[in-house]
Amino acid sequence: MPRYEQVADDLRARIHAGEYEVGTKLPTYAELTETYGVGRGVISSALGVLEREGLIRVVKKAGIRVLNWRVQRRRIGRGQAVMRDPARGYVFPAASHAGEPWIVHGRAVRSYEPAPERVAAFLGVEPGIAVLRRRRVTSPADEPQFQIVDTWLSPEAVRDAPRAADADTGPGGYIDRLEEAGHGPIEWTEHARARTPTDEEAALLDISPESTVLELYLIGKSPALGRAVDVTVRVIPADRVELVTELRRDESAAWPVAPVTPREPD
Repeated sequence: MPRYEQVADDLRARIHAGEYEVGTKLPTYAELTETYGVGRGVISSALGVLEREGLIRVVKKAGIRVLNWRVQRRRIGRGQAVMRDPARGYVFPAASHAGEPWIVHGRAVRSYEPAPERVAAFLGVEPGIAVLRRRRVTSPADEPQFQIVDTWLSPEAVRDAPRAADADTGPGGYIDRLEEAGHGPIEWTEHARARTPTDEEAALLDISPESTVLELYLIGKSPALGRAVDVTVRVIPADRVELVTELRRDESAAWPVAPVTPREPD
């Protein structure tokens, strides 16, 4: 076994045993090289392994911090039904359970930001144009940061439904305001992909930049415009979520299987 893997195995075992608690720091590079009798390159490779596993986060000038690796993986049922709650408005497939309290870490932020290329393509605007973004970092109560939720509203959405841009969007949220302004009934499409986080995302979610995140795009299309009026992007650490899709039988796959009638020879 390469020496860096031996070092990674030992540090991993110590973290799992509680010798290095969540939120505390590992020894410095200099201390680790002395402890294991190896060079800085070996230590760097070993820490890289642990970063990719989501056990630690190495921050320049701030040290090597142990992350919350005990967080349970949550299941997200990816059904196709969009429901409605009289108190909350539309309810989409999510990682929450009925009645489970969620919290916002820090504060929700509304600001005009340059539209990323993919968001701009869905909204039909030029990349880099300032678009209203509603950002919040949320999680179930008593759990670390679970997801970053960015909702981007098109210029037409803000123009037609200015209250959708307010801090308090009223009953039903910004979607109700958009539909009341003539953009209903909104139709939704969801895109999912995996990628590495940006440095900003890693900091907000308190994860390693070497880890993987799941990115879910929910695109809300206005029938009046024939294109999207809002794009909501959820970024979730991939090791905290499991997607579950319930499959259904098409009519062609009905049971019992219809008997096959042998063809008569020509």
